[in-house]
Amino acid sequence: MKTLVISSSPREDGNSHVLAQSAIDGTVRAGHDAEHVFLGDYVERMLGNCRHCRRSSDGLCSLDDRYETLLLEKMLPADGIVFAMPLYFYGMPARLKTVFDRLFCYTANSAPQQDQVINGIMNKKVGVVISCEESYLGATQGVIAQFQELTRYLNQDLVGVVVGNANSRGEIVNDPTDPVSAAANLGERLYTSRVTDYRLDTARSNKVWDCSPVGCPDR
Repeated sequence: MKTLVISSSPREDGNSHVLAQSAIDGTVRAGHDAEHVFLGDYVERMLGNCRHCRRSSDGLCSLDDRYETLLLEKMLPADGIVFAMPLYFYGMPARLKTVFDRLFCYTANSAPQQDQVINGIMNKKVGVVISCEESYLGATQGVIAQFQELTRYLNQDLVGVVVGNANSRGEIVNDPTDPVSAAANLGERLYTSRVTDYRLDTARSNKVWDCSPVGCPDR
């Protein structure tokens, strides 16, 4: 499987970078391929008005950065994506939010690549790793809920979220909850963790794990 790890922090030696690297180590340990990219190398422009900024010649987006390369050549071919981010003012960094905002321009009915992008962005496994200065649980609840809704809308599986507490660069390794190991575990189990989202009419047994107590994988 191919995992894309996207770092949204402008710091390539920051705490979310430590978590990103740990997630990469985990997915490689599980035998999968991993690629690490930094959003600053791809995303510079914010979402505009598609009625005005599409090129008249072919209807394609005219914003002159590498977002399209990130989307078409990196995100769509990936089987799973891990988003690494610092918490910015109780939400995701603006550059990362722009990734989702601009996705609209590629999935709207007027988008020339609509079918390619819609078919390619769905059915992925998604993980999120967050560095946050505060240990207050509510600090990250808003952005976690946002990822829950984004993945639901995109028909993706949100496998897990790891939150670590740190401020100074690299000090996340001192967090006693050990988010570094948790990020590695998330990367390692991205494709084997069981993700369920039951509805009232979902057919299901009365067991969650169909195995013996000692022989059950991926608990």
